[in-house]
Amino acid sequence: MNTLKPLLTLATLLFLSLTASAAGKYDNPDTIIVARDGTGEFRTVDEAIEVCRAFMDYHKVIYIKKGTYKEKLIIPSWLQNIELCGEDADETVITYDDHANIKVILGTTVPHEQPMGTFRTYTLKIEGSGITLKNLTIENNSARLGQAVALHTEGDRLVFTNCRLIGHQDTIYTGVAGTRLYFRGCYICGTTDFIFGPSTAWFEDCTIESLINSYVTAASTPKDVDYGYVFNNCRLIAAEGVDKVYLGRPWRDYGYTLFMNCELGAHIRPEGWHHWEKQREQTARYLEYNNRGEGAQPGQRVNWSRQLTKKEAQQITPEAVFAIKDNWNPTKLQ
Repeated sequence: MNTLKPLLTLATLLFLSLTASAAGKYDNPDTIIVARDGTGEFRTVDEAIEVCRAFMDYHKVIYIKKGTYKEKLIIPSWLQNIELCGEDADETVITYDDHANIKVILGTTVPHEQPMGTFRTYTLKIEGSGITLKNLTIENNSARLGQAVALHTEGDRLVFTNCRLIGHQDTIYTGVAGTRLYFRGCYICGTTDFIFGPSTAWFEDCTIESLINSYVTAASTPKDVDYGYVFNNCRLIAAEGVDKVYLGRPWRDYGYTLFMNCELGAHIRPEGWHHWEKQREQTARYLEYNNRGEGAQPGQRVNWSRQLTKKEAQQITPEAVFAIKDNWNPTKLQ
């Protein structure tokens, strides 16, 4: 009796069953399934990104099953309306381990060795616009030997929901002025300046963990942009033994950062903010409103920061903050 054909049929049915089960609600023609165990269409996220069409006008999902994906990824500028959705935020991990002081060969006419530098260290770089990430861990797990970016953004209208963004120094680099980012229900950790750059970004209901005594943010908001970083209903926590953390310092003149309705742990320094360079006290836009917790001490803040009035705070909404170019409002996309 020939038993090979029934066994092949059974294996095929099992493969289809596992794939359909993993995809769940994402089981449709506009979904690509990635799985390290071989039960998807691709085994790497990079392969799935490569097959996406340029400038799509419809929503395309890359569904990533549980696993650790050691990949250094770019979502290029010609991709839009892409969603990367993990099966589980804790167990779907995209990781790499570059840091700024790794020696690399640069140049073509006269190749030479030099440190990689901060802006090449990303695990994931998003150049495209209209990109969504859900239920994923994006991690730079390099040794603490220099700046090491986990997420580097350059695109506009980027949404991050229930993601874990893990690193040390410079975890998130929001790299282009005038671009808009929305983080909701995310966990973000790092050491120094671990949320930095010129973009406009709203952080809603996020947990922000400081791993050492240092600085949380380093905004470089341009003078002509009304809003930089807005943290609303967030929780600032710290690793054991961490007790002297600044909310931020301005990487450039006119840096804008606002914490409102947030729970600030005891690790936040009473003065709250640092000028980085003395003259930046004259231009830094550092604001707070209605914060709570041991780290919320408005009476002891530096005199060049400001507490908003209730009327002022009521005017700061996602609609207002993101009205740079159009009426994009990511809260209506949830």
